[in-house]
Amino acid sequence: GRGRGSTFKIEPFKHPIALDPNYAGKTWCILESAIREIHNQNASGLSFEELYRNAYNMVLHKFGDKLYNGVAGALRSHLAGVAARIEAAQGLPFLKELKSCWDDHNKSTQMIRDILMYMDRTYVTQQHKAPVFQLGLDLWREQVVRQPQIHQRLLAILGDMVSRERAGEIVDRALLRATTQMLMDLGKPTYEEDFERHFLATAADFYAKEAQEVIASSNAPEYMLKAERRLAEEVERVKNYLDESTEPKITRVAEHELITVQMKALVEMEGSGLVPLLMDDKYEDLGRMYSLFRRVDDGLALLRSVMGSHIKEEGRALVNDPEKVSAAAAPTPRP
Repeated sequence: GRGRGSTFKIEPFKHPIALDPNYAGKTWCILESAIREIHNQNASGLSFEELYRNAYNMVLHKFGDKLYNGVAGALRSHLAGVAARIEAAQGLPFLKELKSCWDDHNKSTQMIRDILMYMDRTYVTQQHKAPVFQLGLDLWREQVVRQPQIHQRLLAILGDMVSRERAGEIVDRALLRATTQMLMDLGKPTYEEDFERHFLATAADFYAKEAQEVIASSNAPEYMLKAERRLAEEVERVKNYLDESTEPKITRVAEHELITVQMKALVEMEGSGLVPLLMDDKYEDLGRMYSLFRRVDDGLALLRSVMGSHIKEEGRALVNDPEKVSAAAAPTPRP
């Protein structure tokens, strides 16, 4: 017998569950078939409760790896077909196809995420994996947006639409907005690397060329009006279909090409630069020159320098020409 004071340790009763050796394979087949139906937009006949239970049990029985990798594989395989469909479209239909497929992808990935909610909460957290919805975004970026032909065509079409709008044409802004919003939804770095960088470089080229053409064929007031209008247009463009973080960047690019690079030529322009504007009391044009030049480094310093030189020259001229001095001192006759 046991001595006094000895304790009994009661073990919990463990009921061994005899698991069908093909359980994981069979259950995954059911889930895979459901994912295919969701992607084919045939989800109405599915029992989400039953599918949730199947996914729950797979994770419970330590088949989280098989389930997660299976889902990733199913998404990859589906997106390969989606990418081929988008790639086959040209011109504006390409952006429309991209938007339509993106909307479908989001809707179906949300449904798949709902079935796999338990896996997201447990296995995904413990294994430091991307949650199902994020996995869907990552694979869309990798297999669709960054598929070389799609990526190249996306940049070319977006660039062409912006160019046409700068030339005064009407473009489908809602479609442009949907496309840039998709890139933002994939994460700001995607928007910046896969679109914005190219957009800014193209804008720099465009404005460098336009500034040279306009300054060669216009006087200073005409050039400044055009520059002011272009700067306002870029701000408007951001509001219409780009992310707000692009505004200071595109503004800097346009200011550099339209003002910084050309400001010396503008100030010194014969017949319409700073000094002629001062001499002719062109206050509106002088105000515009001031407001444009104050936007860039050394702009106001340049105005001060040219005005200083002009005042000194005028002073010297007065000293050297006594007639001018007496004319300047004489009271203006009343009419």
